[in-house]
Amino acid sequence: MATPFICTACGTQFPPADQPPPCCPICQDERQYVPESGQNWTTLEQLSQSRKALLKEEHGLLGIGCAPDFAIGQRALLLPTPAGNILWDCIAFLDATLLRVIQALGGLAGIAISHPHYYTTMLEWSRAFGGVPIHLHAADREWVMRSGPEIAFWEGETHMIAPGVTLIRLGGHFSGGTVLHAAQAAEGRGALLSGDILQVVPDRRHVGLMRSYPNLIPLGAAAVRRMGEAIEAWDFDAVYGAFWGRVIPQGGRQAVTESVGRHIAHLHRDRP
Repeated sequence: MATPFICTACGTQFPPADQPPPCCPICQDERQYVPESGQNWTTLEQLSQSRKALLKEEHGLLGIGCAPDFAIGQRALLLPTPAGNILWDCIAFLDATLLRVIQALGGLAGIAISHPHYYTTMLEWSRAFGGVPIHLHAADREWVMRSGPEIAFWEGETHMIAPGVTLIRLGGHFSGGTVLHAAQAAEGRGALLSGDILQVVPDRRHVGLMRSYPNLIPLGAAAVRRMGEAIEAWDFDAVYGAFWGRVIPQGGRQAVTESVGRHIAHLHRDRP
């Protein structure tokens, strides 16, 4: 029977087939990698047997993941809005516990994803909640490995998906690299849900801006400057990164500005 196989390195789900794909294009790209053990595959059913749902409060938002971690190890975030809950970014894992908890909180009105490394099992998530729209930037269309009518591609630089909830194209890590601005989050101070596009680093006082995080490929000064300019007009105090605990709960606006300047300054240094 045809099976939608999942790459164990990045979590991307592929269309149903009798055999796993010969390779994962996302892992073969320079921004990701094929593990030393090679390309391996699993299924959603196998994941549900080997892992458990993990839910944690993350400075006012609900973090959604699994234990033990899978693939890249990001967690998703549930953002409540007056128009319904938005799932920000996605994880490959989905089981009855997550379905039950999220349904009890009102289900989902939509899904928005920062970049292709987190597309994972997005169609499974959408269909589990009635086929809600999945908002992806059209510049990253080529990285969608499993297509479906639930995917709503958007173009341009901003896209409002609910009152006070706007997707902003920053580019950088990927051409369609997207962050989410939630005007009423963080107790009304505003929040930026940034995924890997502005990666909250371990000191939780700065963000990193890279073409590839695992392979340590930096972005150039012009790209970083454009990202800084694109976010300059937006007010926010908190920044939510892609991983557990990677949150700047206050001073996030200044942290992003300083991080952009720091990155550019180091690129222009001509001596150690």
